[in-house]
Amino acid sequence: MIHAANRLNNVKEYYFSTKLREVRELISQGKPIINLGIGSPDLPPPVEVVNALNNASSQNNNHGYQSYQGVPEFRQEISNFYKKHYHVDLNINSDILPLMGSKEGILHISMAFLNVGDEVLIPNPGYPTYTSVTNLVEAKSVYYDLKEENNWFPDFNKLEKLNLSKVKIMWVNYPHMPTGANPSDELFETLISFAKKHNILIVNDNPYSFVLNDNPKSILAFKGAKDVAIELNSLSKSFNMAGWRVGMVLGNKENINRILQVKSNMDSGMYFGIQQGAIAALKLPSIWFKKMNDIYRSRRIIVWEICDILDCSYDKNSVGLFVWAKVPKGKSAIDLTDDLLYKHNVFIAPGKIFGTNGEDYIRFSLCVEESKIKEVLSRVS
Repeated sequence: MIHAANRLNNVKEYYFSTKLREVRELISQGKPIINLGIGSPDLPPPVEVVNALNNASSQNNNHGYQSYQGVPEFRQEISNFYKKHYHVDLNINSDILPLMGSKEGILHISMAFLNVGDEVLIPNPGYPTYTSVTNLVEAKSVYYDLKEENNWFPDFNKLEKLNLSKVKIMWVNYPHMPTGANPSDELFETLISFAKKHNILIVNDNPYSFVLNDNPKSILAFKGAKDVAIELNSLSKSFNMAGWRVGMVLGNKENINRILQVKSNMDSGMYFGIQQGAIAALKLPSIWFKKMNDIYRSRRIIVWEICDILDCSYDKNSVGLFVWAKVPKGKSAIDLTDDLLYKHNVFIAPGKIFGTNGEDYIRFSLCVEESKIKEVLSRVS
């Protein structure tokens, strides 16, 4: 028998991969499951994006291997987009690397900068992939607390008390998933100072900044950020293109080149037609976000009503694709999610899967049409 690599000993299958198998099994048994657990946009991408893909795909000379760095026109539109929306200047020849979804960037960045035994600061709660990838490259996860009483921001006083000598990367994710916390200018400024003091690479994972948010921010807009920070971004949430796998990593030339060293050995470039669709998306006027957010805003109001019935508390100032809600004192979030699934045929995510600080919380996705969310409201009423 061929044994698996030791690195798999500390990596479990992604929660949603296993849980969705169970959900599909329940559906096959005739259960009318409504899935409010997954953040995969159900709305269509802009028609301009689909048209651009179709036009490019109809031309016979567009089906070969592409540059690992994407076509210059794509990088130019990323630069234009960042200038327009984030007030960040990016050199299209050195500061931008397109990715096949930002999730692959988590692995590429980790492989580019981490050695065995290096330490990584990971938010608790936070995106589970940060931990999984850290384990895969045989680095060590060091969790830092995010708590509601601190607006889900890092406690820098506590961080300063840690032995940070082996820490090489700090993952941050604002607007934050799963809590929806929005960053302040002071937070980004403090992160930059902290990183400079301790020689740590800050990686801000930033796919949610246009969802139910009127003030998108990039850490790269702040003084000194490019010296110590890189940013991941994606078209998955902002333009309903999750399945297209279009992301990007942005930063200074030296850091981007290191990531390119990994990426160029892992894939053969993004399909030309998808790049043309991405260009069309990035050119869209801001009214696109308003129309999309009007739909999400209406859905969120109904989810808030569901939370009220379940006696869960939530923050109306949070942003992003989810509603993060605290269960009533004395109740178990796991028990509540199981009750909703097995008694009411509703799947939502327990906060514990995002870290121990999510143990008393549940997460609702807004990626479900309004009629189905109303049906959930009816079922729990």
